[in-house]
Amino acid sequence: MRRVFASTAAVLAVLGAPALADDAALREEAKGWFEAIPLQPPVPEGNMLTRDRVDLGAMLFFDPRMSRSGLFSCQSCHNVGLAGVDGLETSIGHGWQKGPRNAPTMLNAIFNIAQFWDGRAPDLAAQAKGPVQAGVEMNNTPDQVVATLKSMPGYVAAFDAAFPGEDDPISFDNFAVAIEAFEATLITPNSRFDQFLMGADGALTDQEKNGLKLFMDTGCASCHAGINFGGQDYFPFGVVEKPGAEVLPEGDKGRFAVTETAGDDYVFRAAPLRNIALTAPYFHSGVVWTLKEAVEVMAYSQLGAELTDAEVNDMVAFLETLTGEQPQVVHPILPVRTATTPHPEEM
Repeated sequence: MRRVFASTAAVLAVLGAPALADDAALREEAKGWFEAIPLQPPVPEGNMLTRDRVDLGAMLFFDPRMSRSGLFSCQSCHNVGLAGVDGLETSIGHGWQKGPRNAPTMLNAIFNIAQFWDGRAPDLAAQAKGPVQAGVEMNNTPDQVVATLKSMPGYVAAFDAAFPGEDDPISFDNFAVAIEAFEATLITPNSRFDQFLMGADGALTDQEKNGLKLFMDTGCASCHAGINFGGQDYFPFGVVEKPGAEVLPEGDKGRFAVTETAGDDYVFRAAPLRNIALTAPYFHSGVVWTLKEAVEVMAYSQLGAELTDAEVNDMVAFLETLTGEQPQVVHPILPVRTATTPHPEEM
């Protein structure tokens, strides 16, 4: 009896699954837009990811005594256990004031071209200095931070180890550099999308592959591309049609405050979409609480597209595959204060 062997692609087609050739084509198209997150973090320019420096940065990141009130730390608004956000529309800071914008995640922030929604900080070290001094956030001063650190032998020893050979290692600049070293390690590799990009066809479902194709074909990838699915350039919010004031507050003109260029009115850095399913609420205003609504808003305001409900669901399903392995961080034991440590001030 003659036996006939059908090709694997033909069998998959009969069974209703996409053919391997289609997966390969989709993968190659995706590689033209995106990159997988590496297993090892990149080293920030001018910095070193030594164990001593990263450990010091972790202590500073979690230490609320870096704020004037002794209540707020970097972790307060960028909770490592909540995918690097605080889950609020806008963060709460000194004097229980509400900040002007939603706190972006610092997970994978090392891959961004600049930091903050308006890109006013060129790197993570510069970003680390901002909230400490902002009156609406930690409301502290560089001199007060340095005095606090120098008052504790545990921090003196940690800075000596992290910045060996320096005459006066405890400085506000080194404070920021150490936090940058720690934050650079907070990456989330091995998402299901990354696995697909690296060759695992079964990492994505048919619906998720449809969502990926739609994400590229409708133009979403024009702004949300690269290793971090965004964070690489600045774009107007409302290219086709500006969202309502509840989504795009009139008082926040975005990058205009940095450049003072009229063309930068309502221009913001494209939000990185890695782990987006974990970081609600969305947009700089933080008023959109579901990923489905966020996709709908972006479709009509940026692309002028009216997606069907099925298309929106497919795209949401794809975006959920961008959730990677979350960093496991052990809360550090912080140095003990001394009699010379500045007291926290009442808010």
